[in-house]
Parts: sequence; structure tokens; C-alpha cells
Amino acid sequence: MSNTYRLADIAELLGGQLQGGRVDQTIVGMNTLLDAKENEISFLANTRYKADMLKTSAAAVLVADDSEYALDASCGWIYVKDPYLAFAKLQRIFHPHSESQGKRHASACIDVDAILADDVDVGACSVIEAGVVIAEGTRITAGCYLGKGVQIGKDCLLHAGAKVMDGCKLGDRVILQAGAVIGSDGFGYAWTGQEHFKIPQVGRVILHDDVEIGANTCIDRGAIGDTIIHQGVKLDNLIQIGHNVEVGSLSIMASQVGISGSTKVGRGCQIGGQVGTAGHLTIGDGCQLAARTGVTSDLEAGGIYA
Repeated sequence: MSNTYRLADIAELLGGQLQGGRVDQTIVGMNTLLDAKENEISFLANTRYKADMLKTSAAAVLVADDSEYALDASCGWIYVKDPYLAFAKLQRIFHPHSESQGKRHASACIDVDAILADDVDVGACSVIEAGVVIAEGTRITAGCYLGKGVQIGKDCLLHAGAKVMDGCKLGDRVILQAGAVIGSDGFGYAWTGQEHFKIPQVGRVILHDDVEIGANTCIDRGAIGDTIIHQGVKLDNLIQIGHNVEVGSLSIMASQVGISGSTKVGRGCQIGGQVGTAGHLTIGDGCQLAARTGVTSDLEAGGIYA
């Protein structure tokens, strides 16, 4: 798709209603209300910025269907159901992701027993061990490591320095941000009376489709059995997921959360920054945990905790 669009075309792409503005105005991108130029679009998703609409130079602003703030603005506006979601969709239109092209850097080390689809990209200094299988459309960028027997699905993206350790499995459209570690050893020791005796961690980590893992987040492999992150889960940077944890689909966690081993997090949970849990707990579906909440017992589904 082209990187420029007419204002009227953008309204149509978003299913919005255009009011004011020049329908044939060429739009090249998006910007904040105060920084937007006459060939850019902005959005109002938080009413604390409504005063900025009177100062914007944007060609048009995305506003909610029931908004009255646009009436005093000198620019055009596009009524949409959810301005923030419309902003997200428009950003994808202006900034589509790069397609894999089968480029393999000369410094990459790819074992002869690895199986890569023809269009898989492999960046500089990445290492791919024996038995790795990578499906079409996936991009492995610089400095990544894939251990023995790793399986990676279609259209995945591994940013610089991401590591997937032996035997772990990624579904389709998984994103690993820079420095993420999937399948590090779980924190498992037995006290002998004189030392902490390390327990071999022989399980895997399984990431289902559409999971995104933030920068420098670590997900430990299971001690026995697997650590499982279900479809659509989004984890922020600097999160620690312990061994044999299971996170339900569409749950989301902010930075510096720590989930202790064998805890089960339900579907659709929202977990704020620096939340910590004890191990072997169950957090029910749809729970909301405010920042720095400490969880020491099971939580019922749908609860709000702080």
C-alpha cells in the first residue's frame, strides 16, 4: 500500500465520518495534537488534551462519536467509535511491517540439520542449532540464539539478542523484543542441609499464537512439564515468569511483574507494574491487579485488587 492517502480515504478506511477539512488533502502520517502538521492526522483519546485541539495544525483529528470537543476546532475531524483503536489501526497502515525475504547474513551460524522456510531472514551473528524448524515469513534479526529442537511458527519476529533455548516452541505471529529469554532454567533447588542442590529443569516453554514478549523479559522452562503462555498474551519489558506458570489467553502484564512458579493466571487478566505473586496460586479469569499488588492466596474470577 502507498504511504500517502487522501483525507477522505482515511475516513473510509477507518469506517469514520469526516467533518470539515479538505477531502483531497494528502496525508503522510500521524502526530500529536501540538506537533502535527497540515498533512498529518492526530487523535484525541484522553480528554485532558482537549485544549490542544484548539492549537493543532493537523488536517484532521480522530475523535469519539459522542465527542463535542471538535465543534470548536478549526481543523477537520473524523468521528470514530474508539479514537485510540483508530489511531492504532492507522499507524499500521502508515507503518506496515517489513516482509521476510530469505536473507541470511554471512556471519550467521545455521546448523545443517536446521530446517528454515525459504523466505526466513537470519541476521548477523545469529546462531541456529540442530533440529530447529522455522516456518515461512519469520524474521530472525541480529544476535539471536535458537537452541536445539526449537520450533518457530509463521510470521514471527525475533528482535536483536532474543534467545529461545532448547526444545521451546513458538506459535504463529509471535514477537520477542530485544534481549527476551525464552526457556531459561527454572529457579529450582532442594536444600541438603549444607547447600542448595540444583534440580534439572527438563520442561519447555510454549508460546501460543499472537504472543508478544517485552525486552529483557525472562520465561523459565518447566521443571517437569511446560510453562505455557496462551494465545494473545502481551508481556511488557523486564517481567519474570517462573517455571510451570500458565498464563491464560489475552492477559496482559506491565513492567516488572513477577509470577512465581506453578501459578495459574486466568484468561483476560490485567496485571499492573511490579505486581508479585507467591507460587502455586490460581488467579481467576478477568482479574485486575493494580500496580505493586502482592498476591499470597488464590483470587476469584473478575475481582479487582490493589
